Amino acid sequence: MTLKNVLITTLLLSNTVHAENSIGIDINNEDVEILASVNLNTLADYANGTTYVLDANYLRTDGDNMTRIGFSGQNRLQGVEGLTLAFGLKGVFASNFLAFPLMAKAIYELPLNDSIPSTSLSLNVAYAPSVLSFRDADNYTDFRLEADMEVISNIHLFTGYRNISTNYNNNDQTFNNSFYGGLKLSF
Repeated sequence: MTLKNVLITTLLLSNTVHAENSIGIDINNEDVEILASVNLNTLADYANGTTYVLDANYLRTDGDNMTRIGFSGQNRLQGVEGLTLAFGLKGVFASNFLAFPLMAKAIYELPLNDSIPSTSLSLNVAYAPSVLSFRDADNYTDFRLEADMEVISNIHLFTGYRNISTNYNNNDQTFNNSFYGGLKLSF
């Protein structure tokens, strides 16, 4: 599938959902990643308790391409103002590689004054041991640290660092280890 097809599909699918969803793109000199996130609570008209999120990412690098689809439940942590925790499962697909890592995410909304736009820091970790890795995969590790600022209502600029390790049965490979910057639209 070409990058053009992925972009068009992502944009078309994102128009079929409503509020509290997002699409985005991040880049650096060598990689491009397309992001989409859907708040399933809005589709099911569910407003109490945990927020359920379906997200998809497509990462295109020089050496290979990777698609990740995840499902998570998230909620604010009581007693810590501005902290949201999420836990879930992802499906990771690359050439001869298939893994289903467990993931954990923490999002901290910085308590800044009203003159500074809404800013948050997030940490995302995903890990699949060999029992959750298939085809030629031995294990999978994904680490991501990100800073996000809503510069205009529903328009976010973000920057971050990611390290993705795809360990195969015969060799270990750092799939991606890079800094990036991007733009995300929420609706």
